[in-house]
Amino acid sequence: MKPRITLITLGVDDLRRALAFYRDGLGLATPGIVGEEFEHGAVAFIDLQPGLKLALWPRASLAHDTGLPASQRGAPAFSLAHNVASRQEVDAVMAEAEKAGAMITKPAGVTFYGGYAGYFQDLDGHLWEVAWNPQFEIAD
Repeated sequence: MKPRITLITLGVDDLRRALAFYRDGLGLATPGIVGEEFEHGAVAFIDLQPGLKLALWPRASLAHDTGLPASQRGAPAFSLAHNVASRQEVDAVMAEAEKAGAMITKPAGVTFYGGYAGYFQDLDGHLWEVAWNPQFEIAD
């Protein structure tokens, strides 16, 4: 298989609230909610970088589409990482997330690999790491 990850979908409890967090709180670009005319179709797509989007989709719709029971909030099984160009940018993004309503689960600090990182959970409990890694080159 040749990897072609183009979409990351997060199941959310309240689509409008999640959209407000990511669009208004974090400033991410999105045309807003589309597909409301279809049962289980309402979704919001957010451009992350060329070729990669984040989808916000109600948990019930995701469960319906997959045939699996609706997931419950709980201990995170994965995290999304947002790498930035400096320690100062880590602090700025963490502050922006907290102001938007995120719960800071681990304040930013020095990492074992010589970087600087912290974690927050969005309004639906999805875990995000904000990190500066001096070994990573950040392409704009």
